[in-house]
Amino acid sequence: MLKSMTGFGRCELSENNKKITVEMKSVNHRYLDISIKMPKKFNPFEASIRRILQEYCKRGKLDVYIAYEDLSEGNYQLKYNEELARQYWVCLSAMSEKFQIPNDLTSTALSKYPDILTIEEQEIDADSMMVFLEKAVRKAAEQFAQARDKEGESLRNNLLAKLEHLSSILSYIEKKSPEIIDTYQKRLEEKVQNFLQEAAIDENRILAEVTIFADKCCVDEELVRLRSHVDTTQDMLIKGGSIGRNLDFIIQEMNREANTILSKSNDLDISNQGIALKTEIEKIREQVQNIE
Repeated sequence: MLKSMTGFGRCELSENNKKITVEMKSVNHRYLDISIKMPKKFNPFEASIRRILQEYCKRGKLDVYIAYEDLSEGNYQLKYNEELARQYWVCLSAMSEKFQIPNDLTSTALSKYPDILTIEEQEIDADSMMVFLEKAVRKAAEQFAQARDKEGESLRNNLLAKLEHLSSILSYIEKKSPEIIDTYQKRLEEKVQNFLQEAAIDENRILAEVTIFADKCCVDEELVRLRSHVDTTQDMLIKGGSIGRNLDFIIQEMNREANTILSKSNDLDISNQGIALKTEIEKIREQVQNIE
């Protein structure tokens, strides 16, 4: 299966008055880069979450967002700071005695002083919470993986079509190249004949010049290597898997061969086809950047 590096997945899971929402999205990246945003209480679970995500994603920049809600009524507990309240009482009583003013402090009034009353959230059961969290993460990751598979299939079909076009360009150059040599030889013979007029033409000299010209503009080796790269890429796309990095390298080699063909060209048609080669290879390269 061919996987795209772009995808999206979401899961909203409720259980025992608790709700977890997980969203994840990814774009192309050279390596696997996971960024997780979640409540601080889930920090101890980060390593486990990363291990789960690595089962579904090998390359790409993956952003994960986790939200948590506790809907139970007994989730929070109100407490008072006894030691701080005592210090307030001692200080206020001392002020009352020092300045000879009434001390009308009540517990209600004392509770309004800073940091006397605090609201604490009850600790969570780590084991049960991890089970709940893993379930939500996996459901979102499965949807995410399905989206990447679907996009990967579309990429495969698009790339195979582009490779077919690339192959047709190579076939044209293969057919056209020998004609260039014949045309050059005929033109050279005509020029020599016009120059020498009635004198005999040195066929060996003509053949030597044609051989030098053919050697300079011969692209047989480049065509063989390019076609081999095309065949290899087609096979890899059909087999699938995590082939993005390998394809990156092959596309670089394709581009190198196309540059050589273009630099050797002494014919307008082949030059145009060389430009078409480079254009199509660049389109393939852009698409390959999205493959895992």
